[in-house]
Amino acid sequence: MTDAPNETTEIAVIGAGVVGSSIAYRLARAGHTVTVIAPTELGDGASYGNAGVIADYAVLPVGTPAVLRALPSLLLDPDSPLALRRAAIPALAPWLARFLRQSMPGAARRNARAIATLLAHAAQDWTDLAAEIGAEPLLRRRGVLSLYETPGQRAAAQADLAWRRSHGVQVELLGPHELGQLEPALRTAAEGGAAYFPDTLSVSDPGAVLAHLTAALAAHSVPRILDRAETLRRTREGVEITGPGFRLSASRVVIAAGAHSRPLALAAGDRVPLETERGYHLEWDMPVPPVSRPASPTARGFYLCPMQGRLRVAGTVELGGLDAPPSPHRLTALEDGARAILPDLPTPDRAWMGFRPSVPDSVPVIGPSRAGPDILLAFGHGHLGLTLAPVTARIVEALVTGAAAPVPLAPYLPARF
Repeated sequence: MTDAPNETTEIAVIGAGVVGSSIAYRLARAGHTVTVIAPTELGDGASYGNAGVIADYAVLPVGTPAVLRALPSLLLDPDSPLALRRAAIPALAPWLARFLRQSMPGAARRNARAIATLLAHAAQDWTDLAAEIGAEPLLRRRGVLSLYETPGQRAAAQADLAWRRSHGVQVELLGPHELGQLEPALRTAAEGGAAYFPDTLSVSDPGAVLAHLTAALAAHSVPRILDRAETLRRTREGVEITGPGFRLSASRVVIAAGAHSRPLALAAGDRVPLETERGYHLEWDMPVPPVSRPASPTARGFYLCPMQGRLRVAGTVELGGLDAPPSPHRLTALEDGARAILPDLPTPDRAWMGFRPSVPDSVPVIGPSRAGPDILLAFGHGHLGLTLAPVTARIVEALVTGAAAPVPLAPYLPARF
């Protein structure tokens, strides 16, 4: 137990990634006294290392019947877009059992509806938030491409695209010639053409977006405790949070610590099946990237991401926990895949690995703790943390103020587990 003096605040937000920072900003802007708890001044986790896409088209959960059919080959191939560290299999077994159930047709349709509801206004949410925090120059309005390297991949994707259209996603199919006109560097990389999501936004630098949010918090005089929250417990005075160097008492606590949220949720009384996806990226410094909008070779599971002064190649899923070091062969596979699309790439300038918080149904956990609304949960966004940060903040604000939530909350509540 820390010997630090006991401080107080109205609302403590645990986590300073894009979700936690967006929540803290919205609450502070509404006049609440907020304290943020995070171990670093500016995060280098998934909020920094992602593909920079406001993925309003990503209505499908990770688990679908198609993924279920291909799961054995995916998990056993160490270079597949979805891989499993074999040493982690015993610990992951309960999570995988839930994932299999959530990949069945009925569950997948239900999960897609829940995700689509959150995504419905993602572009407008980000347009509004960027204007408020001065990040408008970082938003790009050039759409996103899903590449089909063969005509067979294009044919196999039609059911997927139909499912997206049924949830209101706007998508255009491009032939190889049309793709080459839009992105000359991809002229020969995709014989099956591409699906083009023309209305999708992206950002030129996720880390810079997070820096703008951090500056906005400072402008609202939101203090930050640079420490890791390790325990929390309910007391007569509120909720006490402790870490190696602090003790803080809050009337309300928001757990938004991403992949590190599970033990805190358990202390609050919520047994959430949260696991860790280990995401990777490589970067090449260059004044003008060879593509002008994010493009994903769908069979390879990564994105080619044009960013300010560099090309980032980000993606793939590796289930493997928080403690193991990066897997060199995952980075090699990412580099080989990038060169299959852009053969002239030189040696990468840097590599990164970070942790995504993943629940079996791919639906974020947003809502009050089972044990009481003094603790709110806001994590488990998987690949959609950047995309869903503003709407998550709107939901949390509604829960704090007692206003009507912007979406029906039942699909997202921790009580569903």
